[in-house]
Amino acid sequence: MNFKRWFAWLCLALMLVAEIFLFRAVREKDAAQTELRETQIQMRAMQSELDALRKSDAGLQAAEISRLRKQNGIYTNKLAALQASVVPLILENQSNATHLATARTALQLQQQHLQELENLNNQIVNASTAAIDASATVIAKKTCLNNLRLIDDAKQQWATDFGKPDSAVPSEKDLAPYLKNKILPVCPGGGIYLINAVDELPTCSAPGHVLPE
Repeated sequence: MNFKRWFAWLCLALMLVAEIFLFRAVREKDAAQTELRETQIQMRAMQSELDALRKSDAGLQAAEISRLRKQNGIYTNKLAALQASVVPLILENQSNATHLATARTALQLQQQHLQELENLNNQIVNASTAAIDASATVIAKKTCLNNLRLIDDAKQQWATDFGKPDSAVPSEKDLAPYLKNKILPVCPGGGIYLINAVDELPTCSAPGHVLPE
């Protein structure tokens, strides 16, 4: 009897435990289904947002592509206009380069002509200088020879006045009274005069300044 009662209570307890587990399982199932539904709703919402975003992105992309195409057309037109404006500039630059080359050639020819004129002028100046120097040399020689004649005349007059022998050599002081300005003349060529003896011609140290015998 006690065993039957104990078994009955055990079965009742097991049933209660089973009911509790079943209740919990049902609640968990309901909770899981509710969460599943909520998740599905959220997924559908997210899918809708994603679709809308895709559509929006497609629209934005199309608008951006359209804008870029317009800009590309504008830039293409600008490039064509720039190329069209560059061509005359290139032609003008080529023309300017040709004119510059011509001007440079003319300048070089002018410089060559000026150099030739300068060389010719130098030659003329050098020739004139040489001619002047030669003329000055000739004049200096003639003047010196004339001075030597004056010295010889003075020396001969001195010898006559004082009865000097041919071997006598007068000094500058002796000849001074017989010379112009009472002084011995000077060679214009820088030579030095030697009076020498009465029977000798006076001489000059400058080359070529020699009285003929």
